[in-house]
Amino acid sequence: MPLTVSIEDLRGLFTKPYGADAPTKAKWAEFYNENVTFIDPTQETKGLDSYVEAQEKLVKRCDDVYLETHAISISGNYGFVEWTMGLKIMGKEFIYPGTTRLIFSDNGLIQEHRDYFDFCGPTFGPVPILGPFIRWLYARFIS
Repeated sequence: MPLTVSIEDLRGLFTKPYGADAPTKAKWAEFYNENVTFIDPTQETKGLDSYVEAQEKLVKRCDDVYLETHAISISGNYGFVEWTMGLKIMGKEFIYPGTTRLIFSDNGLIQEHRDYFDFCGPTFGPVPILGPFIRWLYARFIS
């Protein structure tokens, strides 16, 4: 399998400081298959257009977004990226540590992109009344 995507390519795709523009559809298309599957804790989409739309909706919902890459590994047709995402919404900052698993197709492009991160804790944890309940609920599952 000729791998088209390098560690440096992934670092570029998974790094976005606050204030910087997100990648364009043309940029995503350099590395993602037209029929890519995207899965995260809030959605599942199929196709490059749907993937790009999901990314654009996130950026539009927020005042600003950052993505910082910590570690990248590629082994065979799998890639893993450890990252931290920050979302600024209505003057508040929400921080989500996470990991992405990528599966590369026979043509070397990304066929599947799956994000793993805790959506509920960072989103609802700071909210009065709801935050303590979320922490209590989490504690019930790990005790």
